[in-house]
Amino acid sequence: MTAEIRKAGHTIDYPVPMYSYRRRFTREAGFGGIALGGYQPIRVESMTNTHTMDTVATVEQCRRLYEAGCEIIRLTVPTEKDAGNLRNIRDQLRRDGISTPLVADIHFSPKAAMKAVEFVENIRVNPGNYATGTKFSSDDYTEAEYRAELEKVREEFTPLVRKARDLGVSMRIGTNHGSLSDRIVSRFGNSPEGMVEAALEFARICEDENYFDLLFSMKSSNVRVMIHAYRLLVSRADAELRHAYPLHLGVTEAGDGDEGRIKSAMGIGALLEDGLGDTIRVSLTEDPVNEVPVGFAIVRKYNEHLQVKGDKAYLKVNHVVEHARPVSGHEAMPFDPYRYARRPCRRFEAGAEPLGGDAMPRVETSARTSIADPDALRAEIMERLAPELPGDSIRSEFVNVGVGCVEDLPALQSLLDSLGGLRDRVVASTADTALFPRLLPLVSRARLDIVEGESLGTGFIDELEEGGAAMEFSFIHEDSSVQVPAEILSRIASRLMRKGLSRFLLSVVSSQGLFATRRLVLELSKAGLDIPVVVRYRDRGGDRSGVLIDSAVQSGTLFCDGIGDLVAIETGLKAEEEVGLAFNILQAARVRMSKTEFISCPGCGRTYFELEKTTALIKQRVSHLKGLKIGIMGCIVNGPGEMADADFGYVGSGKGRVSLYVGRDCVVENMPEAQALERLIELIRQNGKWMEPS
Repeated sequence: MTAEIRKAGHTIDYPVPMYSYRRRFTREAGFGGIALGGYQPIRVESMTNTHTMDTVATVEQCRRLYEAGCEIIRLTVPTEKDAGNLRNIRDQLRRDGISTPLVADIHFSPKAAMKAVEFVENIRVNPGNYATGTKFSSDDYTEAEYRAELEKVREEFTPLVRKARDLGVSMRIGTNHGSLSDRIVSRFGNSPEGMVEAALEFARICEDENYFDLLFSMKSSNVRVMIHAYRLLVSRADAELRHAYPLHLGVTEAGDGDEGRIKSAMGIGALLEDGLGDTIRVSLTEDPVNEVPVGFAIVRKYNEHLQVKGDKAYLKVNHVVEHARPVSGHEAMPFDPYRYARRPCRRFEAGAEPLGGDAMPRVETSARTSIADPDALRAEIMERLAPELPGDSIRSEFVNVGVGCVEDLPALQSLLDSLGGLRDRVVASTADTALFPRLLPLVSRARLDIVEGESLGTGFIDELEEGGAAMEFSFIHEDSSVQVPAEILSRIASRLMRKGLSRFLLSVVSSQGLFATRRLVLELSKAGLDIPVVVRYRDRGGDRSGVLIDSAVQSGTLFCDGIGDLVAIETGLKAEEEVGLAFNILQAARVRMSKTEFISCPGCGRTYFELEKTTALIKQRVSHLKGLKIGIMGCIVNGPGEMADADFGYVGSGKGRVSLYVGRDCVVENMPEAQALERLIELIRQNGKWMEPS
């Protein structure tokens, strides 16, 4: 199957709707007093970061999570002794009237798993390190060696499967990109294919034992890897296994602050938009309680699609209630769902920066000041462009200015003249087809907004000529079918090309533009048109948290799919927040690195240093190193593996002890925590990556 997927490229079937929402129907899995899967609500989970032997602290944190609304609580179980203490934690919670299902998180130790399964509603097993030996060796495996180790895994894993089955405890087979077994890596690499195969090996053992209370997860700190792994899992598992099993979604080591929320929303939301996902966990390097409201904000829209009547679940589609049904059928796709490749398109100059082709995606924001107040408008443009900052600073690269009528043209001309060399960064937009051609001699790029439901007329294209401003045609999308903007923009593009015009872009303006933009790219592909596409997000009235989440899902998903040559954000946020949001989206999608990337875990009972405090200190010292990726991990479980995606790593190795990595190589072992940050900076210097902060 893996080889077939690699050969098939864009032609492979992905049995999920790409242009509308329909949730994948899965087998329900029990979690004590609740269930997930099927058309149950998408559940929100978090994880304690206390030590599991500390009953008082763990119970207190569980209580706080319960009070925040958390629906599933996970606890780390590193040893058999920790597993035994789960009984005390569970019993105290139940005495306190807290019935929230508990999950035991297992790595490495079958003995801990066999004990923990007696006291929880679900057990998570990582197939990358359960019943495996050497980690990160370079050994190749012969077929006989590969099969022998797999048989050893079966022998050690089967007793847990049987015990969970007999106790009625469900199981999550949770693969991590950073902790695949050497055997899997030897054949598949540290890849989505390897992640999927590792999970399927364990699922086949479960099915052989007639145990079906399963769910899967495919986590990575790299959003694109995470998305591709889940998609590949669904394609393979639904074809090969006896049931469509539920999915637990999450971006691991997402970090903190806006960056962590945007990365989590992008990865989780991309899959929820595909109809995938039955429970989620937002992993933030913060108090676990902070994860819960973010999780509910992400799933709210999708749970609102559900309606329950009696004991039956229904899915509301286009305001019509229909009985929940499995996903079926295949659709043509304009991108490969299993691996990243940027959509090829033409490149051209569009003012101060080239757009399309191999040019990096650029950032545009919109001025809110009316052109009727030119002094205030100029001040706002200067604030957004921030020309006084160093050349590689985060700032808007284009600013859109609305022009309503012919009488505004003198003010526009005066504004442009006052901006000097920055005039090429101004985009003039209008919804007036008669005014649009008159903008072309004035600016480097002009945008025509096509308002849904209003007539475009037939003659405005005849007035357009090559050689003036680059043009953009934007469909303002609200309630119509996603086919409408795609067809209209595709027809305009075809007419422009026949007329000999080629320096133009297309976009859909919406707060929910994902499906419409995908459909647009499909129509362009079918017509053989290599026109650059702008990813536009507009939500002027949402609260800050909602804007961060929705823009990450609607815009970031497209960039993860390889779609987008410019991102344009228009919200009610402050100017600097809009700019930061746009750059965070591009960085989370790994299409443009504009600052230091921190891959930091949320911490758990294996962590023996103050993760939040340490992360803040490291950020304070190295945040000026643009494009550098630094991993900050609480322990060895996922640390070295996720460090494969980082340039340097800071990993807890015991109480007050830290190991330092360059890539996946441990270069300093078990050093005192008090000296670790300075030694990390020294390693960065030695590897030629250090720059003094300006």
